[in-house]
Amino acid sequence: MRNLNIILEYDGSRYKGWQKQEDNDLTVQGKIQSVLSKMAGENIEVSGCERTDVGVHAENYMANFHTNCDLSIHAMLDYLYEFLPDDIAVKSMVEASERFHVAYNIKSITYVYKINNNELRNVFNRKYVYHSEGKLNLEVMRIAAESLVGTHDFQGFATLTDNAKSTIRTINYINITEKNGMIEIEINGNHFLWNMVRIVIASLLDIGEGKLEVEDIETLLNEKTDIKYSLMAKSKGLSLRNVEY
Repeated sequence: MRNLNIILEYDGSRYKGWQKQEDNDLTVQGKIQSVLSKMAGENIEVSGCERTDVGVHAENYMANFHTNCDLSIHAMLDYLYEFLPDDIAVKSMVEASERFHVAYNIKSITYVYKINNNELRNVFNRKYVYHSEGKLNLEVMRIAAESLVGTHDFQGFATLTDNAKSTIRTINYINITEKNGMIEIEINGNHFLWNMVRIVIASLLDIGEGKLEVEDIETLLNEKTDIKYSLMAKSKGLSLRNVEY
């Protein structure tokens, strides 16, 4: 049986996240599995590197699947390009070792959050960029971001579930860049808790707008209680950029 690794990109605007749901087939995983199963003439299950939330996009999402299909990789890519929805595209496909799984041995995952900080929203990128018309203080946002870098207990920056074994995570870096009023917040870590990236971004936005102080971020990191800061950044500005193994 072949094990095939794919890299794909998708516009998450109309999807209920990555993971297939029993009562809703409007998921990225569900759409890909459906097309692959028809192509191969067998039931295909696709494994993903990360569970992206409702409305979150991906630039280089890693997935893999096993199949007995003997079509060439080129023929498979052509089939996927023709029959997948226009908002999902498989960028590449390679043969992987039998035991390879995209969710294992991940060294780091990179997300990027895009913000339009100009006075007027851009109608052409409105589905992929969060519009914040109030001028953000990037200098203080970068100071707050530095306090989040490293290994910490991010319990205060996540939506916790009963099966969460540990809330210790490592953020390797947070880069905040700006050009012509367009801001990108790039965050790289070993793994992320549920909603952790969106809560971190929301916290940094509140810092930039003067609604929170840097000390508030440090307090959330140090307190070992249930979530205090539940506001999440809107999903449309968030994309999974890259996965490293």
